[in-house]
Amino acid sequence: MRILIFDPFHGAAGDMIIGALLDCGADRDLVIRAMKSVVGTPRISTVTRCGIRGIAVKTRATKTHRTLQEVLARCEQADAPPEALAMARRVFTRIGAAEETVHGEQTHFHEVGADDAVADVVGACTALESLGVDGVAVLPVTLGRGTVRGAHGTYPVPAPATVHIFAGTKISTKAGEEEGELCTPTGAALLAEFVTAREPEIGSYKILTVGYGTGSRNSPGTPNVLRAMIVETFAQAIPLDSVDVLETNVDDVSGEVIAHAITLLMDAGARDASAVPCIMKKGRPGYLVHVICAPETSAGLSELMARELGTLGIRCIPAVHRFVADRTTMEVEVIFDGHHRKMPVKCGWIRRRIYTLKPEFEPARAWASEMDVPVRDVLQAVTEAGWQVARNRGGARDEK
Repeated sequence: MRILIFDPFHGAAGDMIIGALLDCGADRDLVIRAMKSVVGTPRISTVTRCGIRGIAVKTRATKTHRTLQEVLARCEQADAPPEALAMARRVFTRIGAAEETVHGEQTHFHEVGADDAVADVVGACTALESLGVDGVAVLPVTLGRGTVRGAHGTYPVPAPATVHIFAGTKISTKAGEEEGELCTPTGAALLAEFVTAREPEIGSYKILTVGYGTGSRNSPGTPNVLRAMIVETFAQAIPLDSVDVLETNVDDVSGEVIAHAITLLMDAGARDASAVPCIMKKGRPGYLVHVICAPETSAGLSELMARELGTLGIRCIPAVHRFVADRTTMEVEVIFDGHHRKMPVKCGWIRRRIYTLKPEFEPARAWASEMDVPVRDVLQAVTEAGWQVARNRGGARDEK
């Protein structure tokens, strides 16, 4: 597998990401054409930052305030591959969600609504798509210290939108020693969209290409660059995860008690819990209660199993490796028998493509009950709508 690793030891911005990807071998003509279609031909040059040579990318744009819908429409006008445009739309949707979380409903983007931000996002997505890597990892991002002045006033670094963009992602962050904003909301949203794996998950690798994208400042102490590496690894397409497996045999509790215990175990953080009928010693019927959990939760869950089931021993099989696909939940607009509703769909991802898709059952069951129709028909309608949305966004596999 070919994995792209970003090393933002001095933060990240849209232009730095483009420069690093170009230095790694991204299709320069394709990237220039995409950015030119938004704002004009960018200036691309080779510069040195604190002794490290890198690629500097400069757009030719003026500041403009636009709504999210205007920004998305601007992206649609870009001369870029459909997959890159779909990625760019998701990047700005991330930024819009973060801005709304911080400031409430916003009429206009500010710094990230300008033409240079649109060009940076479209250019970065086009550059990544042209590299054709199998996955992306991001090392801890240096955010900076102090305060930053924006359209809404003076805020602490990292900016509130940057914090919300990174929240819940696989990306780790650190403050660093330098004053000022090192990672912009645009840079944060691009990395959050690109990342598919944590760096420890990819194991050992062979470095194929190294590239550096530079920022505009030339700091005397630390090179103002973003490093990117394309590496070859033999890791699987679905990343590895480690879990503990807890087991116990019971033959003196009812099915209702076991069902209640499974509910409590899931609520307490178990990844999965089940009970399998089995024949125990002396021919007695019983159950094998099986729990999968994170290693840090196994002790507490073992105590819960013992208390609820009355068992005297819990077997723990530690550090079992399992393959775990990335998963997301999206809402899709579904039309069924003249009725409209947004329904949640769970998606599984491999190599930045959706390979499996399943509607959430309870919302589908509730809607089916309201309309007095079979739930299987509603599930089929939601599934078809989900695949259509996935294909439109450029994230679906070719065949399903």
